[in-house]
Amino acid sequence: MKLNIVLADDHQMFRHALRALLEKEPHLNIVAEAADGEALLRIIGEQAVDIVCIDIGMPGMNGIEATRRLLALRPEIRVIGLSAYSDRQFVIDLLNAGALGYVTKAEASEELLRAIHHVQQGRTYLCPDVSGAVASALRFDTDLRASSHTLTARERQVLQLIAEGHTSARIAERLHIAASTVEVHRRNIMRKLGLHNVVELTRYAIHSGISPVVDDGA
Repeated sequence: MKLNIVLADDHQMFRHALRALLEKEPHLNIVAEAADGEALLRIIGEQAVDIVCIDIGMPGMNGIEATRRLLALRPEIRVIGLSAYSDRQFVIDLLNAGALGYVTKAEASEELLRAIHHVQQGRTYLCPDVSGAVASALRFDTDLRASSHTLTARERQVLQLIAEGHTSARIAERLHIAASTVEVHRRNIMRKLGLHNVVELTRYAIHSGISPVVDDGA
C-alpha cells in the first residue's frame, strides 16, 4: 500500500524538488502541496494523508503551530519537520508539538527517505545534523523551553505577528479581535517572559521557533 504524503513549504522550487525526489519511490504518493499552514489544514481535512513533511519557517502560521493544530485534528498523521536550521530549540519545539522526524534542508534527500521509513513505523528520526544538539539539549534543559510553554495558543499567535512586524491594528484585523485585546496580550506576553520591548520579543520568538528566521534562501 502506498503512503500518502503532503509537502508543506512556502518555497515552490523546494517543494517541486522534494516531489521529484519522493515520486521516484514506488511506495510513496504525493497527494498535495501546501504553501502555508492554513492551506495544509484544509488539505488534511479533505484528503487521506499518512505523512506530512512541513517547513518550520512558513509565514503566517509557522510549521510548529501548524503541527500542533493538524495533530489535534488528525493525531494519526506522522509529521516530519524540514528546516534550513539545525538549532536545537527549533527541533525540541517541533518534537514537543508532536512531530516524529526532523531533517535539515541541506540533507533533504536520502535523509528524508530514512525519516519517512522511520516515522511510518511510529519511530522518531533526527538527521545527523541535529541529533547531537538535541541529545545535549535533553541533558541540559533550558529556561527558554520552559517559558515558552507558559504562553497560550493565542499569545503565541500574537507574538509571532509582533515578531513579523505587524502593528496592533493589523494583528487585530488578522485575528478578528479588538486592538485593545492585542495590547492586553502583548502586556501579558512581556510579563510572562520577563521581556520589555519589541526587539526582545522578536529575538525570543525567533529563538523559540515561534517565528521563522527571515532569510532569502529555501
